[in-house]
Parts: sequence; C-alpha cells; structure tokens
Amino acid sequence: MRSIDPASQSVQDNYKLLIGSIVPRPIAFVTTLSGEGVLNAAPFSFFNIVTANPPMVAVSVQRKPGGVQKDTARNAVYAGEFVVHISDESYIEAINVTAANLPPEESEVELSGLTAIASERVKVPGIAEARIRMECVLEQALPLGGSDETPACDLLIGRVVHFHVADELYENGRINAEALQPVSRLAGNDYAKLGQQFTIERPI
Repeated sequence: MRSIDPASQSVQDNYKLLIGSIVPRPIAFVTTLSGEGVLNAAPFSFFNIVTANPPMVAVSVQRKPGGVQKDTARNAVYAGEFVVHISDESYIEAINVTAANLPPEESEVELSGLTAIASERVKVPGIAEARIRMECVLEQALPLGGSDETPACDLLIGRVVHFHVADELYENGRINAEALQPVSRLAGNDYAKLGQQFTIERPI
C-alpha cells in the first residue's frame, strides 16, 4: 500500500486523492440572490447533512485563486439565505451548464434555461425542475483552510426552514430513492447513478 504525506505534495495532488476516494458524493445545486437581485445557481459536491435537530446541511464552496469568494458564498453571507436542490437525472445536464464561470451580473439560471420559482420562507427563488429543494437560512459561514488572509473555502451551514418534495417521491414520510434517480459526483468529468442497492441490519 502506498503511503502519502499530504504535506509533501501539491494542493492539486491532494485534491485528486480526495475527490477520487470520497465517492460517490451527493451534489447540492444551490441558488442565491446577489445584492443586485441576480439569481445565481451552481452545483457543489462537497455537501452533506449536519444534524436533524434542527435540520441542517453543509455546503463547502471552494474559493478562487487568491482567496476570492465565489458568488454562491458571497451571496449567501450577504443575504443570509440560500436554497439547496437535490440533483437528479432529469435535469443534470442543465445543472452542468450552471457550472460555467459567469460574471456576477449574469444568471446561470437564465443561461441553463431552468425555471425560477418563488420560495415559501426565504427570498431566494428555487428551481422548479428540482423534485427536492430545501429553503435554508444561513446558520454559520466558516472560512477554512488556506491562511488567515486567504482562506481556501467557505463552509456554509444552512438551517432548513422549508422542504419541497415531489409527490411521487414521498412515501409515508420517507423519500423513494429509486424514484428520485439521484446523481452523484465522482472525479474529473464523471458522475454516477444510484446503482445497486442492498440492506444490512445494524447491530443492536
């Protein structure tokens, strides 16, 4: 087995090991509003649950070179809210379009042809094509990594204040994963579908 000290190699080499090892990763498709009212949207695969009491999710938004915040992090901190959508096969091609590096005054939602829809509890619109979306208020935004002057990322912790779930996915309070057809991220340009499922009983 190869033994690797992360301090002995580049950030890019460590990145490749992380994204190739921690797979599959769920994809948060996040919308935010800029101070000028532009609806921003972008996908992030550094994403997971934080707690269910209250419901919270975390999205890590990597910064640009020089520690410059991406639109998603800057907008979420400014407005104090954002919407997380679960990526699935039905609109993954459009999600991929939103990964384009647009200037802040241009909307990825318009570029991708997706449909904005009003939220219930936050000002940030959601995306109508998504079959699960979570309206979030910003609980914490933590600059992490890099240095004090130029952090490497912004960890956005959002408290979910409203869920939207398509009727065909909702079964007695649970989500039908097979019907959802979620898409997850691998490394490079690769993605994965749900694949084979199996059950193992947890020990008592």
